[in-house]
Amino acid sequence: MKPKTNSSLIKLALIIIIYAGFAVYLYLPHFKNFHKLQYLIVVNPCLASLGCFILSRRWVNSLAGSFFAGAIYGFGPFVLGLAGYHPAAVFLTASIPWLFCPVVFGPKQQWLRILLSGLPFLAIIIFFQLSTHHRLFVMPAQARLNLADFALFLAPLVMVDRSTFLVGFYHVPMALLITGFCIILAARRFSIMVIFAVGLILAFCGSLLGVSPIVWLSMPVLCCSVLIGMGMQGLSSAGSADKKLLLIVAAVMAILSIVTLLLATEYFQVFAGLGAKYAKLLSETAKMYILGAIMVAILFFMARAKLRIQWLRWAILCSASAVDIFLGARFIVDRVL
Repeated sequence: MKPKTNSSLIKLALIIIIYAGFAVYLYLPHFKNFHKLQYLIVVNPCLASLGCFILSRRWVNSLAGSFFAGAIYGFGPFVLGLAGYHPAAVFLTASIPWLFCPVVFGPKQQWLRILLSGLPFLAIIIFFQLSTHHRLFVMPAQARLNLADFALFLAPLVMVDRSTFLVGFYHVPMALLITGFCIILAARRFSIMVIFAVGLILAFCGSLLGVSPIVWLSMPVLCCSVLIGMGMQGLSSAGSADKKLLLIVAAVMAILSIVTLLLATEYFQVFAGLGAKYAKLLSETAKMYILGAIMVAILFFMARAKLRIQWLRWAILCSASAVDIFLGARFIVDRVL
């Protein structure tokens, strides 16, 4: 048991180093403008990623799947976009995965699990009550999610200059999210979907008990990040029986690329080139969706030919996802700060 434990600790340490290294890389050009409290912005994505990584281990067996689930949450558009608010707001969002760990890895008794599932909700309410009492307004209480925010859900990079907070995920992981959603429906694991639904409903509501509705969005984002990890694991082991699912996911990604290209064309035609900036962003978005479609199409043909080759599957999934996260996170950080 001891060698296995040592190996797990080494892997965990390596993952922490990668998360921390990526955070430093993203924020290093901005260090010269930071005051002491702002350095918390660098720590928060690492805490968020590590918390989601540990939480996802309950459902995701593969280390790479959990790693990317954590990266999608901690270095995704939503968490990185919150850096425009008070650093304490991002710290609260980074704490959400850790607050769900007691119910996920805790007691088996149903009544205790129900009580523990309310811990993140209680922590958020207490946090905002205390911050209001001390006149620390970390997030606007009047801001809330509305249907207009979903207009650019599939193009989060375009939203950076158009919204006070970012809704959505990177482009290649959308294929993993669709797959993960299908997996969880087939497995009838509705607990994740309950948390997703409750968080989404609260995000659409106005300020309740002084809580900014934006922070509730961290729960559906966390749930989707876990589903992305599950989707990555599912695609890595997809066989000939999953050809239909792979074909559907590839088709959806191709449709998304066409839609974003059409939107880019519309923006290019705006008078005096006023929409050129958004058109270029939409063009880059389309390229990422095409990359996702190619990724799933390759897996489809591998499944059709009954080629397992696990290392190649993981290489395709990880490289495509990493490129998208790397480019997207760099873009968001440079524009939010």
